[in-house]
This record gives sequence, C-alpha cells and structure tokens, in this order.
Amino acid sequence: MTPDGPLLDAAGLTVTFGGVTAVDAVDLRVPEGRLVGLIGPNGAGKTTTIDALTGFVPHRGRIHLDGRDLSLDGASDRARAGLARTWQSLELFDDLSVRENCRAAAIRPRLADVLHDIVRPTRARDDAAVDWALELVGVADLSARSPSELSLGQRKLVAVARALAARPRLVLLDEPAAGLDTDESLRLGERLRAIVDAGIAVLLVDHDMGLVLGVCDELTVLEFGKVIAHGTPAEIRADARVIEAYLGESAR
Repeated sequence: MTPDGPLLDAAGLTVTFGGVTAVDAVDLRVPEGRLVGLIGPNGAGKTTTIDALTGFVPHRGRIHLDGRDLSLDGASDRARAGLARTWQSLELFDDLSVRENCRAAAIRPRLADVLHDIVRPTRARDDAAVDWALELVGVADLSARSPSELSLGQRKLVAVARALAARPRLVLLDEPAAGLDTDESLRLGERLRAIVDAGIAVLLVDHDMGLVLGVCDELTVLEFGKVIAHGTPAEIRADARVIEAYLGESAR
C-alpha cells in the first residue's frame, strides 16, 4: 500500500460502446488486505468495470496500482504489475490437468526459457507458486485431474487458484459463486477470506448477497454504470437507494 493511498485507485473510469456509456465516471478503491465487493443489478457495468481495470476494453480515466499509473498499459503489463482476474465462463483448458492450468498462469517465460523448453521439454519445473495457490483454495488433491472431471464448484475454485498462481497483488473475481449451491458458496466464502489473510486484496463481483454481505469488508454499488453507494455491508444493507435499485425490501 502506498503511504497516502489505497492499493488500487481508479478515478473517473468510463467505458463507452458506440453511443452507450456502460461505465460512467466510476471511482473505485481497494485498500491493501481488504475484500471489496462490487455489486448491482444485471447490466449495471460490473464486468465491464473489471474488463477496464484489467485492460481488456478501451477506457478513459485513471488507474493506479500501488502508486503506479496503469492507465495506458495493456492487459499483459497490468497482469505483470500484479492485477489478476477470473472470468464468468472460467476459460479453463480441459486438455490440461488442474496443475497445468495453474502452471500456465504462473509461468512468465523469457526467450531463454522458450529456447530451453525446445531443447529440454521435460526439464523440472518450480511449482512452488502453483502448490501454494492450489492449497490456498483447497483443491490441491485435484491437481492431477482434468477440469472436465470436476464439479462446477471445484472448477470455480480451480479458476481462482489459476489467477492466484501468478502471485498477484490484487485479484478480481467475476461471479465466482454463480451456479453454486449454499454449501459450495459457504466454502467459497471461507476461501476468499483465506486469500485476503494471505496478503492478496480481492475485488469480488457476485449476485450471491449472502456471500457478498457475509465476507466483504466494504461494498461499492453500481446502477446503470454509475456508483450509487459505498460503505460497509451494514451500511449498504440499510441504504434506501440500494434497496430500491437492487436488494429489495427484504434486505431490511
């Protein structure tokens, strides 16, 4: 964390598609060692915000990570700077094992490494980061299996482990609880807190309000691409505008 600011500091983040503004001058901050939720109705701009932060869509505005300006950097440079993400569609490689999926994210090849692999494709690998990530999310016992053999809940955890294998400063999770049952969601929440306890900040997008309100330290709420509220889970649960826009009267 920088002496005078959060780990992630995005200001005026704006994304337009044609004449449609999907993200409208969003300010978003994630302190180091915190789990921040980004919530809102379908179409509010949550995934587009993640896409913009990680460099997958053109945007306007300023993005700093630990004081470094990433605003003009591409996706690969932002990943190397410490931003990692997951995808709603998971994007796992079913022809690779769980371990190999994580290894693909952990490796940052240099030209010398590529040449070495051509000469010695069976050389030993340093899988310390992979082992750490698999253990952290509780899927180490599945490392030799193919993702196609796993349940949806297990596949979601593998996707999180793959993002963590790169040892990021901040991981952005896009609806990791989608399709999970109550027990799987509870286990996911425990793993998310373990990630934060391990020193990695988390930005969580999800519609599972039991999960989000139960594990997040603070929340930012979007509606039609604009921030309408920010605060602790208790403050968000009681916010009249958020109740009207998203949570419903039962949240009271």
